[in-house]
Amino acid sequence: MITLLHGTLVEATPSVAVLDVGGVGFELGISGTTAASLPALGEDCRLFCRLQVREDAMTLFGFATRDERTMFDRLVAVSGVGPRLALAVLTTFSVPQLYTVVMAEDAKGMAKVPGVGKKTAQRLILELKSVFAKDHGLLSADIPAAGQLPLAGAPEPSSLDDARAALLSMGFSPQEAELALDGYDGVGMRVEELLGAALKRLGMDA
Repeated sequence: MITLLHGTLVEATPSVAVLDVGGVGFELGISGTTAASLPALGEDCRLFCRLQVREDAMTLFGFATRDERTMFDRLVAVSGVGPRLALAVLTTFSVPQLYTVVMAEDAKGMAKVPGVGKKTAQRLILELKSVFAKDHGLLSADIPAAGQLPLAGAPEPSSLDDARAALLSMGFSPQEAELALDGYDGVGMRVEELLGAALKRLGMDA
């Protein structure tokens, strides 16, 4: 089982990273969250991995943190959730944000994930809430405990991440997205406002 790769980043897109490890290139499917944390091409890079073996393919996935890899494992264990949808969830939400959405039973927020409808959102919340209740080791220190969740409906904590994910989905590199959003914390700004400002920095009309 390949659980960690450490090498040189030679290719990167919003959904794929290629690492040169001792002269061997490994292609890994990644989330937008991991894409945004990648170093510049040619630099040293370490990714936590999960290898999925099927009858017709062997696919490798990479994650910036152990928490993200663990959450990927929990997501694909949910009936009807494959790797592509799991990565879409992890692109839309960081691990702490996903925990908040699940514990607040925010089906509307979960349905923001591309490909997730109302019924799937409710099922994800139900199954993941059960996982969180049983697997306390899954939760990292910076994730709010139950009863200490942010007020429902407050968009600020995720607006910056949503804008970053939108830029990545438009084909901009992680480095371009970070540069375009540099200096913004997202507080008091809607996603549309952040995205418009970022596109102006990138020389495009909002």
